Amino acid sequence: MNVDLLMQAHATLALLATNVILSVIAFGNPRLIDAMLFDIGRIRKKNEWHRTITSGFVHGDPMHLFMNMLSLFFIGPALEVLVLGTWTFLGFYMACLIAGSAWTLMEHWRDMNYKALGASGAVSGITAAFGLFAPFALIIFFVVPMPAILFAVLFIAYSAFASGGRMQDRIGHAAHLGGALMGVALVCIFWPAASRDASNNTATRRFLD
Repeated sequence: MNVDLLMQAHATLALLATNVILSVIAFGNPRLIDAMLFDIGRIRKKNEWHRTITSGFVHGDPMHLFMNMLSLFFIGPALEVLVLGTWTFLGFYMACLIAGSAWTLMEHWRDMNYKALGASGAVSGITAAFGLFAPFALIIFFVVPMPAILFAVLFIAYSAFASGGRMQDRIGHAAHLGGALMGVALVCIFWPAASRDASNNTATRRFLD
């Protein structure tokens, strides 16, 4: 991690701090989690639509928080500083978060007891976008290194397969899929050159130089 790059990534630092602070407080405060989590029953019955956003800033346990923030820590600064800029990156992140919630709402609309929380939708979006902006940059998935574009394709494919209740593993695959698809869509619409460059090494060199 380039420390200078991180220090310039004001939106990434703010998102990291907000997620960590609120999540750590929520670990010992069930009332806070209850007030912020994604709850289809209360969204539909009480029109508590704010939950589609607030749920993205609290996590269920330290490992859940760590995995999401680790991805944001390594990918966020590069996208924010080298490509998008602070305010555009923040808008990009929030759009992916909302898309993850929207996809989850669509998929689980009839399940009034469905609840979820975490920044996975937003993080999935920026991870997928990174795969287009820097397709051949290496991402370490656990101990397996792979090109970012391959990781993005496999991630989206698995999320699509696992959504719809096919995998009973307590992971919000719908949020992952919605956030990742929004990330890809935004890049293709607003940065079409990046999607074209995904077939070569041009963009990757920008991140590694």
